[in-house]
Amino acid sequence: MKTMQQLIASLELTPHIEGGYFKETYRSEAQYTTLDGQSRSLATLIYFLLPSGNYSKFHKIASDEIWIYQAGSPLLIHMINQEGKLHTATLGLDVANGQQPQVCIPAQTIFGAEVLDTHSYSLTSCMVAPGFDFNDFQLYDKAELMERFADLAPIILHLHQ
Repeated sequence: MKTMQQLIASLELTPHIEGGYFKETYRSEAQYTTLDGQSRSLATLIYFLLPSGNYSKFHKIASDEIWIYQAGSPLLIHMINQEGKLHTATLGLDVANGQQPQVCIPAQTIFGAEVLDTHSYSLTSCMVAPGFDFNDFQLYDKAELMERFADLAPIILHLHQ
């Protein structure tokens, strides 16, 4: 099995603004027009690698996003729905213990992630439909989240260390 650094190099991953590393591997040539008239690819796909101790900070996008487990440690995906309720899904292969090989994050859901095991990493693929566009990406800062979701302070502070 390759080390995390070997995976980053061989998959040509680069740092992601939300944390971790990524590389876009697919962007559909087919286009979709959003309700507000914006043109987006029908779908996009990336590799996303998150090292232990590094966090995918809370953010949201305008489309559904499906995370697919690839290798390494299971990953905790923390989602805050439109009503401000927290749900955590575990992305991994141990289905008998509640892990899921795929997790769908609905459009407009605020979410972040962390690697379950220490001294490890999680390699996933993330498919977005309609396709990802940085114009549809919102990264939240700790203060804004704390003001909106004070009851979720422990997880907000944890992912925004």
